[in-house]
Amino acid sequence: MRLTAIASVAALLVSAAAPAQPLRPEFPGTHAVVAAGRTYTAEAGAEMLAGGGNAIDAGVASIFAAAVVEISHFGLGGEAPMVIYHAATREVVVINGQGTAPGAATPAAFAGQTSIPANGPLAATIPAVVDAASLALARYGTKSLGEVLAPAIRLADGFPMYEFLSRYLASERKGSEPYADTMRTYYPDGRVTRAGEMFRQPNLARTLRMLAAAEAASLKAGEPREKAIGRARDAFYTGEFARRLSAAVRAAGGMITEADLAGYHSKIERPYSVTYRGYTVHKAGPWNQSPVLLQTLNLLEGFDLRAMGHLSADSIHVMTEAMKLAYADRDRFYGDPDFVKVPMAGLLSKAYAQQRRSLIDMARASREQRPGNPSSFEATPTADAADPHVTRVGVTGESGDTTAIEVADKDGNLFSATPSSGWLLGGAFVAGDTGVPMSNRMQAFRLEPGSPNIVAPGKRPRTTLTPTIVTRDGAPFLAIGTPGGDSQDQQILQVLVNVIDFGLPLQAAVDSARFNTLSIQSSFGEHRIEPGVLEVERGVAEATRAALEARGHVLKLYPVASYPTGIVAAGVDTATGKLRGAADVRRERSVVAW
Repeated sequence: MRLTAIASVAALLVSAAAPAQPLRPEFPGTHAVVAAGRTYTAEAGAEMLAGGGNAIDAGVASIFAAAVVEISHFGLGGEAPMVIYHAATREVVVINGQGTAPGAATPAAFAGQTSIPANGPLAATIPAVVDAASLALARYGTKSLGEVLAPAIRLADGFPMYEFLSRYLASERKGSEPYADTMRTYYPDGRVTRAGEMFRQPNLARTLRMLAAAEAASLKAGEPREKAIGRARDAFYTGEFARRLSAAVRAAGGMITEADLAGYHSKIERPYSVTYRGYTVHKAGPWNQSPVLLQTLNLLEGFDLRAMGHLSADSIHVMTEAMKLAYADRDRFYGDPDFVKVPMAGLLSKAYAQQRRSLIDMARASREQRPGNPSSFEATPTADAADPHVTRVGVTGESGDTTAIEVADKDGNLFSATPSSGWLLGGAFVAGDTGVPMSNRMQAFRLEPGSPNIVAPGKRPRTTLTPTIVTRDGAPFLAIGTPGGDSQDQQILQVLVNVIDFGLPLQAAVDSARFNTLSIQSSFGEHRIEPGVLEVERGVAEATRAALEARGHVLKLYPVASYPTGIVAAGVDTATGKLRGAADVRRERSVVAW
């Protein structure tokens, strides 16, 4: 295999002016592109493609590898929502890979609290990664589970520590110290592994080998491929392993039971989609924040962004105000549709967007929460009830974060995943001797009565995870995603607008200066809001920043190319018909293309 590009930037020093050229080259290919959070992760996917696999094989292999090497932001006990463009059928599908609340998780269980703990055994939803990845592989991949697990197993046996992760292990050690199994897993000999030293996770390696062995036994017995992958999945969610994992969680004060694990299943769903200037953007449903991007695009369709100018005060202002309106609807209406009726037809209606568009004042930044009345645009119009959520003003703090994996292959398949949770931020909780860090996602639930996102047994929390597929005339165009908590759809929006409206090449669109509104309810911690606050990189011109302040935006400045996000993208260059990839210098993202 000849690689035309393997990229990972450890550090980048840039001036306080916007870069005239992209910060790194675009990555072309004719066979495949894998864009991911680390080179280790991207190489795992590339190994599958070099061995004759497709984009889904590569994406699943990269998910498992990321669960080993990106533990600062994602672990095997977390979740992995995916959106897939399946070239053979020319259809887009969603893998609902979000874990659910344990059976004992009721509002009464958290009585007297304003939010659910963000770390520790009570923070955990049911682990979804193994089930979701197995489902995607069985339905849309070609490889065995053992084949896609092989790179992750090697990495769990040991990989050279890198500086980014070593820093996280040092900064988050105190939060992990209450959990003896975490300390044994992540701090061997009681110390932080330094960059360049080998880092080994033998318990996690044993868990991954257990999955491969269960599949191998099934195949040896003559069972078909999909059945064998299911046997491996069952080895995680039932039997002796499930007993050990659930016992470790409960012994530490958590809620997860064997029945919770056995009853969990990911789902294949249809995407929600909208058209935007000739492109179709496909997202998951309101069990996560994905539709907020679709709503924002509907709003922006009524403005001539190109005429306003790239990174002008007008374009930044109107995009920010549109995002505020869409996120207000997210906070008011989104929730697990298995439990609540979400007025999706109304929320994604072009007529609803036209009505909401009139609320945008080009001369003034709004500091209000202004959810709309989308139910009046449903087939059977109704009035929406009052917003039940408590508004808490204050500093939102850092989100736990995520990673992202995007793959495009020569046959036209696209794969987008946003694996998350089980992170180090605030302290990881590893379940006994399994090597598996448990989820932190229960905190995304609300406790206010009447909230569509109120915690309930078996319910999925409304998360921020937001994989994205874009098509044009039914053909594959782009898979794109990012870490960043609530900012994810804001960052993806800016890259899409940079490409579609402003005509930037893909890597330049990723490198371009960024902004992010905090005038939305945080999905983390106490769900606070910072009215009017707009985070802006200094790559935005000083005169433009002054004009934004004159409109009432409260700016929080970041150095050039330093906003804590990390876009990765893979797709098709429609001008040439060749593949292309892009990766953010922010968060040291990586690409393998050939």
